[in-house]
Amino acid sequence: MKQVFSKITSTTLALLVLLSTFSFTVEKHYCGDFLMDVSYVGNADGCNMEMAKTVISKIKTCCKDEIHKIEGQDELQSNSELKFDFQKQQFLGTFLISYKDLFLDNTSEKTVYKDFSPPDIPIDYQVLYQSFLI
Repeated sequence: MKQVFSKITSTTLALLVLLSTFSFTVEKHYCGDFLMDVSYVGNADGCNMEMAKTVISKIKTCCKDEIHKIEGQDELQSNSELKFDFQKQQFLGTFLISYKDLFLDNTSEKTVYKDFSPPDIPIDYQVLYQSFLI
């Protein structure tokens, strides 16, 4: 079970690193107020409205292109500022051992002898030391 959890965790972290560095572009072509084409890989196709160059210069075109660029990370940084000197290692080791000992199960068995008679006492100590209850 521990190996399965470890594999799932490592796969998830690898995908997270891959997706954080992944960047892509979404291109949309509008003709008027209507969305005509969306492209995730290449250029979005136009609506094939051919206008004369003189008309384009006089009248503003109704077609427009939108480009949404989603960029990922360029560089992955590694934190090497975390330095463990001997005191921190010693504290961490003692903390982990004491924390682990908090959750140990105490499985001591209590044995009860029902049919056990007390041992025979060969000497009567009360008479020997002459200590009687008054």
